[in-house]
Amino acid sequence: VQLVESGGGLVQAGGSLRLACSSPEYTFDGRTVGWFRQVAGKEREGVSYIDLVRNTSDYEDSVKGRFVISKDHAKNTVYLQMNNLKPEDTAVYYCALSLLDYGIGLYTYMYDYWGQGTQVTVSS
Repeated sequence: VQLVESGGGLVQAGGSLRLACSSPEYTFDGRTVGWFRQVAGKEREGVSYIDLVRNTSDYEDSVKGRFVISKDHAKNTVYLQMNNLKPEDTAVYYCALSLLDYGIGLYTYMYDYWGQGTQVTVSS
């Protein structure tokens, strides 16, 4: 399954970016899509996920109140709207698809397919 991310870039602190994740051959409905990020030399960490079966979502504590995950069913695209960005949000952001039917969370082992990543850089 191919996942394609877009929307990364360079933004000043306090600014916003919207990341998008889509798949040309797989329909996200009925699955969970997550967003993760990774800084060079550090482990990949979960940022947010959306469970499209139960219509639930969750966020890592540091992004709560600033990031919003959503799904456009018609476009088969999951978005991560990132507001009030901070320099510590700088990372490569990855979207991921989980085939699990339950017990979803923000752990990398729960996800089966990954995108190529998109760089987000927040300047101070």
